[in-house]
Amino acid sequence: MRTSIWRHFDYWLLGSVALLIIFGVAMINSTIAGNIELVELDVVGRQIIYAAAGFVVILIAASQDYRLWISVSRILYILIAGLLAFIAISGGGGEGARFGAARWLDIGIVLIQPSELAKITMIIILADFFARNRDKIGQPVWIFRSILSTLGLVSLILLQPDLSTSIVLLVIWFSLLWASGLKVRHLMMFAFGGLVLAAAVFPILAPYQQQRVINLLAPDPEATFGENYNVTQALITIGSGGWLGQGYAQSSQVQLRFLKVRHNDFIFSAISAEFGLVGAAIVILLEIFVVWRCLRAARLAQDTFGALLSYGVATTIAFHMIVNVGMNLQLLPVTGLPLPFISAGGSSLLSLMLGIGLVESVVARHRALDFN
Repeated sequence: MRTSIWRHFDYWLLGSVALLIIFGVAMINSTIAGNIELVELDVVGRQIIYAAAGFVVILIAASQDYRLWISVSRILYILIAGLLAFIAISGGGGEGARFGAARWLDIGIVLIQPSELAKITMIIILADFFARNRDKIGQPVWIFRSILSTLGLVSLILLQPDLSTSIVLLVIWFSLLWASGLKVRHLMMFAFGGLVLAAAVFPILAPYQQQRVINLLAPDPEATFGENYNVTQALITIGSGGWLGQGYAQSSQVQLRFLKVRHNDFIFSAISAEFGLVGAAIVILLEIFVVWRCLRAARLAQDTFGALLSYGVATTIAFHMIVNVGMNLQLLPVTGLPLPFISAGGSSLLSLMLGIGLVESVVARHRALDFN
């Protein structure tokens, strides 16, 4: 049985994820060069440790039947909700509060960001719910129940405040609702309702969040500092790379630290500067390849739960990539969503690799197991 599982293991998916992570570590090493604070924090070393742990997580998750997660999904939901509530009350403790938001739980050895694990938890919860109630998906009461469980975690994450992760959870809910077979007219109603809700929520957003939206919709061409500084430098950095880039660790925009948060939010700009349009396009294509392999697993899945599980992971990776690249190109508001498998961030990397492990478990069991 074990031999059959590994025979159907998606090595193309694992290999592409490994390439992105290795490249990401190299880029993080380049972007923090000369930054004593980040060097002392050993950002590169931490990323390598999280990546190594992530590959172990992938192998363990792939070796276990993905259906087993259904039995612990509610426990995971309660655990994540409890951690998010604790952070909201205590402010994270220690180094938990950064950039005006309390999102990390400092447990002494590492910093954990429960909101990242909330994404995978919601994928499991919603995939199970929609799979069990697929024949009732058009009934308002069942749609209401699905959004209610999602809003439970969304409300706790908004208290940090973390608007971008809250939006990710809502995107996961909407995408799985659509994949479950909701009629187009109902989807259009939800899409319209989402636009109305966004307009209604805008006045109560934090001032810096409002300013990010304003900077996108009506940028001030004369404002090159303050709120516009990061996006302005990101565009300059991308443009400096040309077709083939200035070379690894050779970009003046990156090495002289004109580009801020370059090892995380704006790492795509650093990639464009060092490897040019061609290198950036290759990275995007590799990200798309990972998404495609996850969608392939959804198509091959034995059951609806496995299909929705894989689809949810694919949606999460794709949304992160689109938003991160979009904000680097000033096409979308600046958010804290990382470039999948490349940006620095242990919790984000581990949660995405857990998602890949779940997808591997689905695709490894897409055929009847051979007991001979």
